[in-house]
This record gives sequence, structure tokens and C-alpha cells, in this order.
Amino acid sequence: MSLVFSRPNTNAIGKKDKRLMAEVNASPLKHFVTAKKKINGIFEQLGAYIKESSSFLEDTHKNDALDPVTTEEQVQEVRAYLSKVAGIGEVLARRHMKVVFFGRTSNGKSSVINAMLCDKVLPSGIGHTTNCFLRVEGTDGNESFLLTEGSEERKSIKTVNQLAHALHQDEDLDAGSLVCVMWPKAKCALLRDDLVLVDSPGIDVTTELDSWIDKFCLDADVFVLVANSESTLMQTEKSFFHKVNERLSSPNIFILNNRWDASASEPEYMEEVRRQHMERCSTFLVEELGVVDRVQANDRIFFVSAKEVLQARVQKAQGMPEAGGALAEGFQARMFEFQNFERRFEECISQSAVKTKFEQHTVRAKQISEALRLIMDSVHVAAQEQRIHCLETREDRTDRMEFIDKQLDLLTVDSKTKIRKITEEVERQVSNAMAEEIRRLFVLVDDFHMDFHPSPVVLKVYKNELHRHIEEGLGRNMSERCSTAITATLQTTQTQMIDGLKPLLPGPVREQVDKLVPRQCFSLSYDLACDKLCSDFQEDIGFHFSLGWTMLVNRFLGPKNTRRALMGYSDQVPRPMALTPVSTSMPPFPQSSMTQEELMVSMVTGLASLTSRTSMGIVVVGGVVWKAVGWRLIALSVGLYGLLYVYERMTWTTRAKERAFKRQFVDYASEKLQLIVSYTGSNCSHQVQQELAGTFAQLCQQVDVTRQNLEDDITDMNSKIELLDSLQSKAKLLRNKAGWLDSELNMFTQQYLHQGR
Repeated sequence: MSLVFSRPNTNAIGKKDKRLMAEVNASPLKHFVTAKKKINGIFEQLGAYIKESSSFLEDTHKNDALDPVTTEEQVQEVRAYLSKVAGIGEVLARRHMKVVFFGRTSNGKSSVINAMLCDKVLPSGIGHTTNCFLRVEGTDGNESFLLTEGSEERKSIKTVNQLAHALHQDEDLDAGSLVCVMWPKAKCALLRDDLVLVDSPGIDVTTELDSWIDKFCLDADVFVLVANSESTLMQTEKSFFHKVNERLSSPNIFILNNRWDASASEPEYMEEVRRQHMERCSTFLVEELGVVDRVQANDRIFFVSAKEVLQARVQKAQGMPEAGGALAEGFQARMFEFQNFERRFEECISQSAVKTKFEQHTVRAKQISEALRLIMDSVHVAAQEQRIHCLETREDRTDRMEFIDKQLDLLTVDSKTKIRKITEEVERQVSNAMAEEIRRLFVLVDDFHMDFHPSPVVLKVYKNELHRHIEEGLGRNMSERCSTAITATLQTTQTQMIDGLKPLLPGPVREQVDKLVPRQCFSLSYDLACDKLCSDFQEDIGFHFSLGWTMLVNRFLGPKNTRRALMGYSDQVPRPMALTPVSTSMPPFPQSSMTQEELMVSMVTGLASLTSRTSMGIVVVGGVVWKAVGWRLIALSVGLYGLLYVYERMTWTTRAKERAFKRQFVDYASEKLQLIVSYTGSNCSHQVQQELAGTFAQLCQQVDVTRQNLEDDITDMNSKIELLDSLQSKAKLLRNKAGWLDSELNMFTQQYLHQGR
């Protein structure tokens, strides 16, 4: 519940103050009533304010979203203030003005009280009529009753006789007991203004004066000593008030010389007796007790006849003349004296009660409001400092995020450039290395050793192992040529990327970046797939005489030109139609893979065609040769030709077939591998690109995490700043409320506590 202090209306307050001052002027006791009402209102507002402050501090202290702006001690302190102010409020609600009447037995204490109440409330008469302390207090009901000490039973009383009877019938009552007489406020105007009157037994009937003081006098605002004007002040009366003066600081004491109507019988001695009583009473108050000075003493000593005043006021209440009946001469003067006493008494007790009942609590309230103001001021300052820190943090996070975005854009462009250059260099290195390895393929093939046999089954196994050997060897040689340099370049580039992005990461992450971005041992994969690449290799390990027609044409024209020439001649020879259907599942046979038999047929056919056209030329040439060299040289040449054929035929062993197989395979594989040089280089460069791009992506992921953390921090700072703004405004409002309460207390102090100064 929020405590709202509205600005008071000046005109309304002016009218209200005039009305209150009119009431005070009408009856000085109203001063206490209005002061009590005012201080109770202030304490109600103070209690509501402390409750609001306590709730605010507890909520703020429990808020985990904020750094501490309040302490547990402050929360406990304000919570303690709440209970203290509630207790003070209860005490203030029960506060009233208290006057205690003392005197010797039969001096007329009860009569004075009855006269002040304008009614016969307490029993009075000759002798010991008051056997205990009687507290007369107003009640809002219409019925009068009495309450005995230690009991809540209400004993109904309607007349003074019933009251006297009830007091004498109670055997448990002694001189130190207290009986509360609750009298309707409607019957007595004096009781309507929070005034309590206490009647006491005669101070000459007991020796327990100290216990009386402790029990009934410490909270009294005014003491009235009712003396007998027919005698002087007794030592018993003086001794009692000396004890009171020792226990209380400057008690307010009035002395009533009662039964002054007896002086009417001796008017010639009246002034002298009055002067003697005045001198002795003044000396007692001024010199012995020291509670007033000589001037003030004149307003504390009065000569009255309580019995006459009571009788006159009862008659007036019954509609009869005040001065009717058997009243001694000088009644009006004594009546005026009693009224003057009542006026001075009301002025004294109202000012004294306000001071004694409210001053201490007012000071305490000012201390509490000042303490709360300081607490709220400290909360306001702490919230302001934390808000400034949050603003600086938000600005720092924003600048940091902008820096990260700019740097990341620059590093991204730089990294892409580096990756492109490295991949191009890798592609070039791998292509050059592979071209060199293809030129040295024969060395790798010669290093392959396995049992060779021209049978199809053995050849199939031989090819598979040779494919595997070549793939492993090429991969190993390529790795030795390229992998070390490429890996070093790769790791250097990765290190440069990490070093470039490290400044964008927070401190703890920088130290752990090597763990967060794992760099595995990178190795290039050269997937040559020789088995698939050379799957259509067809070896030719049949015997071919080196001086045969096919070999001679092949030697002079080359394999391709030989096939092209021979195929040109074969086109002129008609081919018979195939008698058996060709399977559609078989792949088409290429013309370049013509069998040896077909080649020989083509050569013979071509030769026959040639000799048929130039037979005459050959005969002429042969005859010329025969004529020139002779038959012996021709025979020798034919013999050598035959010996060479026999030699080559005999040396065409399995090892020679293997050499021919390897030679053919080297030529075929080199041609095929040349086709994938560019692909292999691109594949390796792609691997390097993927590795570097993956490393950069992981680093960027860490940067993104850092950036997200910065965004979260900025969002948290915005929430904190908004919360701190609200908290700061609330603390400022509560601080101002404490100042307002302090001003209210100062106004109360000035208006009620310092009024008489």
C-alpha cells in the first residue's frame, strides 16, 4: 500500500487552524486533545511510510537481477522501526492528562474532584471516606461502572452511595489499590478532553509513600495538594512532596487551601490568614521544592471552598440559582478563585501533558524519519552509482560489438583471400607433383614384384595387386612431395586466423581457443582409383617378331598411324556379315583395339594389292638387286633373318612377357593418369579449402557466441537501467516523504511543544 502525501490546501488548513485555536481558547484542555490527534495522525502516516519503505527495501534486497543497493542490516533496521512505531502508536492512543490529588484525610480531596466534575461522582464527607486510589475516567457509554485492579468485571454504579458501598464491601482493597471509576462523558464535560483525575487516601494514614509514588505518580502531569485552610501545612504533606520532587524533575504542583469559607466568620482576620498561608505555601514551593519562582507561585496557590462550588454547580445543573441556599458571605469571590484555579490548572496540565506525553515520542519519530531519510538517500545514491556503471557497461559492450563486427568483416575478406591463394598454390603443387610422378611411373611399376603367368586368372590377380601397388606408391610419393609443405602452410594459415580472431574473443576464451577450435593432424587424400581408371586395360603379350611387317610399320609410323593406315586399307576389303547375333549387353568394341589376326589380314591384303599393281616393278627391282649383289648375299641375309627369328622366339619367356606387360601398362596408365591430373589438384585444393574454411567457421562461431553474449549483456543492462530508474525514483520519493514527515514533526514541535516558550 502506497503512502501518498497530498499537498494541503492552504485555505482549508487556515480555517482548520482557526477552528482548532478557537477550541483551544474555549478550553485549554483542547490543546492536549488537538495535539494528541495531530501526533496520532503523524504516527499513522509514519507507520504507513515505514511499512512501504520496509516492503520496498525487502523487495530490492531480494532482487537477484541487481547488485546489492541495500544491506540486510538496513532491512532489519527498518523492520524494527515498524514494530517500534506501532508500539508508540498504541501508547499514544492511550495517552491522557493525569492529575493526582493528595492531602491529609478529610481535607476535601474528593470534594474538589466532584466540584471540578460538576457532579457528586466520588463519595465525600467527614472522616476517612476514600480508602484506596480512585481513578475517574470518562467512558463513551451512558452507564457508569467501576473496575477493580486485576479484574475485568464491570460493577455497575448509579449513585455515589452505591459507589461508596461497593468500595467498602470489597475487603481486598487497601490503601495501595486502584479502582477505576468509569463515568459517562456525556454527564461531565471535563472528562471529554482525555483528563483523568486520581483521588488518593489521606497521606497521613500510611507509611508506604514510596510505593504510591512509583505506582501512581510517575506518569502524573499535575499534582494538587489539598490543604486545610484552617490549619497550616503539615510535615507529612511536605515530606510526601519532597519524595515526589526527588523522583520527578520539577513536578507541577498546585496547592488548594480548601474550606476557605470558614474565614467568612472572621472577616477581620481573613487577609492576614491568607497572607500567612500564601507565604508558607510560596516558601514551600519556591525554596523547599524549587519547582517555581515567586511570580509563578502566585498562580499555583489558591483559596477555595470545594463544597460551596459543588453545591452551586449541582444547583445550576438542576436549574436552580448558583448562589441559592445557605452560602457564606464572599461566595462569589471564592467561586471566582476556584474558576481561576481551574483555568490555571487546565493551562498547566495541557501544556505539561503535551510536553511530557508527546515530546519524547516526537523526538523519537524525528530520529526514525531522519534515519529512514538517510537510508533512502543511500539507496538512491547506490542505485544512481549502479545505473552509471550499467550505462558505462552498456556503452562499452556496444562499442565492443561494433568493433567485433568491423574486424570480423575485415578478417573474413582477408581470410577468403588467403584461402583462395593457398588453394591455388596447392592445386599447382599437386598437379606438378603428379605430372612428375606420372613421368616416373615406370620406376614404380618396375618395383612391383609378383609371380607372373599369362593365364587369365593369374593376370587378373596380378592386375589388382599392381593397381593397389601403384595407388599406394603414388599416394606415398605425392604425400612426400606435397603433404609436408601443404600441411605447414595450412597450420601457419590456421595460426594466423586464430591470432587474428583472438582479440575479438574475451580473455578466458582466448586461453581456451586451441581447445575450442580443435586442429586435427591434416593429411591430403589422393584418391586415384587406379583399379577403376585402368579397368579397361588390355594387355598384348603374344610373340611379335621385331622384323615382321606389323612391327616394321609400327616402328616407322607409330602405333596410332599404323592402325590408321591399316584401317584405311581394310575399309577397301569387304567384310562378311556376322552369322551370330551380337549380344546387346556387351559394350561396343572400339576399332582401335583390333586383334593381331585382323591386322595381319589387312597387311597381307594391302601387300597383295600393292604387288598386283606393281608386280612388274618388283620383278625389275629384284632382278637388278640379284644382278648387283649375287645370290650368296641374299642367302646370307635370309639365314641371318631366320636365326634372328629363332632367337627372339626362344627368348620370349614369361619374364619377357612380364616386361612387355609392365611396359604396356605404364604407357596405358600414364595416358589415363594424365587425364585426372587437374581433377586431383582440384580435389586436394578443395580439401585444403574445406579445412581452412572449417577452422575459420569454428572461430567465427566462437566470435558469434561472444557477440551473442554481448547482446545479452546489453539487454541485461537495459533491463537493469530501467529497473534502477524505477528504484531510484521510488527511493527519491520515499526520501522526500521522510523529509515531509520531518517537517510535519517540526511543525508539531513548534506549534505544541514550544508554544509556551
